[in-house]
Amino acid sequence: MSEQTEQNQRGVVIVGAGMAGVQTAVALREQGFTGPVTLLGAEPHQPYDRPPLSKAVLLGKAEDSAFDVDFEGLDIDLRLGVEVTGLRAAVHELDTGAGPVPYGILVLATGAQPLTLPGTEGVPGVHLLRTLDDAARLRPVLAASPRAVVVGAGWIGAEFATAAREVGCEVTVVEAADRVLAGALPAEVTEPMARWYREAGAELITGAKVAGIEEGRVLLADGRILPAGAVVVGIGARPATGWLAGTGVDLGPDGSVTADAYLRTSLPGVYAVGDCASFPSGRYGTRLLVHHWDNALQGPKAVAANILAGEPAQVYDPVPYFWSEQFGRFVQYAGHHGGADSLLLRGDPAGPAWSVCWLRDGALVAVLAVGRPRDLAQGRRLIEAAVPLDPAKVSDPGTPLKSATA
Repeated sequence: MSEQTEQNQRGVVIVGAGMAGVQTAVALREQGFTGPVTLLGAEPHQPYDRPPLSKAVLLGKAEDSAFDVDFEGLDIDLRLGVEVTGLRAAVHELDTGAGPVPYGILVLATGAQPLTLPGTEGVPGVHLLRTLDDAARLRPVLAASPRAVVVGAGWIGAEFATAAREVGCEVTVVEAADRVLAGALPAEVTEPMARWYREAGAELITGAKVAGIEEGRVLLADGRILPAGAVVVGIGARPATGWLAGTGVDLGPDGSVTADAYLRTSLPGVYAVGDCASFPSGRYGTRLLVHHWDNALQGPKAVAANILAGEPAQVYDPVPYFWSEQFGRFVQYAGHHGGADSLLLRGDPAGPAWSVCWLRDGALVAVLAVGRPRDLAQGRRLIEAAVPLDPAKVSDPGTPLKSATA
C-alpha cells in the first residue's frame, strides 16, 4: 500500500471550523476526495461566517450566520466543542480534550485570535468582537445605548463604531497611532477616512495610549479619563498557533505557520490555510499573511488540489482582496501595495466615491475603491494581468481602469 493511499484511508483531519476549515472540507469533496474527512471546531456553535458579526448580527438584523453546508450529506465528520491542544507528528495524532485524534493528512485552519489589552481581563464592560458569543454579549449592551469607547481605529474598530452610532450610542474611538489604519494604509489615503468618524458623530482621538481600563471608564496615558458604559477592544489579531510550539511546525516571527507556495508546512502531510498561515507570493516577491475572508475562501481550493494530487500541484499566489462597510461607505481593496513606487488618486476623497491605485514599474499592484466597485473589479483583473498602464489615464476618474493600458 502506498503512503498516499494509506494517508487517504486514515483520512484528512482539519483543525478549525471557521471559513478556511469549512471550505477545505467542502473543496475536498467537490474535487473528488472519497476518504474520511474530520472537521474539528473549538466552539460549540455550528460553523459560521465572521464578517457579519460586526454588522448584521451585532445589530440584530441577522439571527443566524451559520454556513449553509450539509456536513452530513457531504459525509464530513463535524466535531464541535473540541479544542486541539497538541500535535504528535511522529505518530500522526492530535491531542484534544476529547482524546487523541489520528490523521493521515492534517490541515491547520485555526485562524487568528484577537489581541487583548494587558490588565483588562475580567474587567466588567470590556469586550472583544471575534466570535458569535462576543456578538451575542454585545447586542443587548448596544441596545441599551451606552456611551461606548472603542480602542483601535482599524477595520474592526470602524465597523463597530458604525454599528454603535447606528443605534444611537455616543462613541469615542481611541487610537495609539497618530492616524486611523496606520498599519494598513499610507497617510494620504487614511486622512479622508478620519473625517468619516466626525461626520458620523463619533469622536476620534489619535496619538493616545490607553493606560488602563476600569469599570465604567478608560484611562489614557496623558491623564484624560473617558466615561464608558462599554469598551470594545479592536487592536488587531495574531495567528492562533501557540499550541504548535515545539511540534516541528515552523512558525514565523508574527506567529504564522510558514507555509510554502503549495500551502504545505515544514511537516510532511501537514498543510496550513487561512488566517493562521503565511505564504510566499511570487507575484509580490514577499511573504504574505492575509487576515481576510477571501483568503480563507480561496486557499482551501489549492490545499484540496494538492492533497488529492499527493504532490505539489497548485501554487497559491492570489491577489488579496477584502472589503469593509463603515460610516455608510463600501470600501474595497485588492492587491498588496508594499512594494509600490507610485500612488495615483482617482476622484475627490472629499466626495462619496474615489479610488487609489498603486503602481510598480508601471503596472498596477493594488487598488482601494470607495464606492467605485467597477474600479475594484477592473483593477483586480489588471493586477492579475500585470500589464503596463498609462498614469494619466489611471488618474482620470472618467476613464475606465480597463481602458488605462499604456
